[in-house]
Amino acid sequence: MTALTAPPAPPATGGVEEPRSVRRRSRAGRTMHGGRLSYVILTVALLFSAFPFYWTIVAASRSNADLARVPPTLLPGPNLIRNFEAVLEEADIGKALLNSLIVSGSITVGTVLCCTLAGFAFAKLRFRGRGALLAVTVGTMMIPPQLGVIPLFMLIAELQWVNQLQAVILPGLVSAFGVFFMRQYLVQSLPDELIEAARVDGASTARIFWSVVVPIARPGMAVLGMLTFMAAWNDFFWPIIALSSQEPTVQVALRQLGGGYVHDQSVIMAGTLLGTLPVLLVFGLLGRQIVGGIMQGAVKG
Repeated sequence: MTALTAPPAPPATGGVEEPRSVRRRSRAGRTMHGGRLSYVILTVALLFSAFPFYWTIVAASRSNADLARVPPTLLPGPNLIRNFEAVLEEADIGKALLNSLIVSGSITVGTVLCCTLAGFAFAKLRFRGRGALLAVTVGTMMIPPQLGVIPLFMLIAELQWVNQLQAVILPGLVSAFGVFFMRQYLVQSLPDELIEAARVDGASTARIFWSVVVPIARPGMAVLGMLTFMAAWNDFFWPIIALSSQEPTVQVALRQLGGGYVHDQSVIMAGTLLGTLPVLLVFGLLGRQIVGGIMQGAVKG
């Protein structure tokens, strides 16, 4: 007869087998490391992403003759301050920076506040026609913005807002993308139990929004604020129609640089560098919130 083999003994854990959930959590909490190929790919992607900004610094610190050389130089030169002075002489870049900060900041604050309010209403409040209103709001994203330029200009001309900053600020205070973005974020991040608990405590809808919704929606608001600020700062089409050279934004003022029969590319790049610095500053201020929002969404999945 064939001898029976005894089953293997369980691991020695003090007589108590480790629960499966504990083993699963230990495996889930294990730190994962990428291989060498991952780091090589990330390094190459970083170099490709950072090279345009580095080349802007190089071009802004060189002369137009240096940029025309073949092969071009890849090291910064000594003409950065001189090119900045040329930018200040050829265009009122200081006033343009102030106007862009006012326009972009106002649009960002208004868009984040209005879109968060609307997103909260579409995500958690129950009212008649909610689905139809959301469908109409999302449907407006398919309409090209160029179709509304003529009626919008006729409206601001009737209001006598031409060449005034409110002509650029007010049309951008809310966006369909922002409403849909915040609605989707709050659907996944805001539990219904928190709202119900706040209502049991006697909180009004406004108090729930400021005390419950805003703290939870802060990462999503930071992402939306960053995207809105960059879009408003880089907008050229509508400001050049609604504003003149006496009240320019940065993008409108940059077209005045490097004039003449031969465009001075070094002066243009110096102005571009000045116009890029505020965007980098805003990204540095909101970067932690953006990364936190991305990580929170990843953990929720």
